[in-house]
Amino acid sequence: MVDLNGTIERLSEEQVSPAVAMLTRAFHDDPKITHIFPERTAREMLSPYLFEFELRYGMNYGDVYTTSPSVEGVAVWLPSMYSGITIWRAFRSGGLGLYLHLGKKIVDSLLSFSTLIDQYHKKHAPFPHYRLLYLGVDPEHQSRGCAGRLIRPMLDWLDFQKMPCYLTTQNEKNVSMYEHYGFMVVEQRTLPHTGIFHTVMLRYPK
Repeated sequence: MVDLNGTIERLSEEQVSPAVAMLTRAFHDDPKITHIFPERTAREMLSPYLFEFELRYGMNYGDVYTTSPSVEGVAVWLPSMYSGITIWRAFRSGGLGLYLHLGKKIVDSLLSFSTLIDQYHKKHAPFPHYRLLYLGVDPEHQSRGCAGRLIRPMLDWLDFQKMPCYLTTQNEKNVSMYEHYGFMVVEQRTLPHTGIFHTVMLRYPK
């Protein structure tokens, strides 16, 4: 567990539900989410279960931070040793409930997508690092500095630890934002059978 000296606050259990609602709004049109949940109504109903699982996984095995008690934004970070979601880790984070709510067809699509993403992760980051699993900001609070408030303290800590950071994004407009924080594009390509343009980025400590 990373100690950022109170510069931002760790997501609490009481904040999980509002964080899920915020992420559902923030990622409603994200290419990954629209691929997993192509139908709009199903996306609004089912994607919250995925966000809750990912938040709880991050809280169990990494670090999840939010901007304030109002949860304008959330960042989920994982040390590389816990980046792989094993059956036991998934179970501890609510994986059974996720499967029951989403159903086999959607879970299979999610696992297939995750397998593709993991291949690039293993290819480009076969060394100890932290992974920014995702960063989401409520649409009402975007362009107000929330992303910087969430990302800078962890990057400062990673610089102090001499630890690289890895991320991927399927949203092309985010690439320049991450470049602003020192990430470099190491590969871009359209993922097979998805039509999704995938960007892999790395940041080395300063």
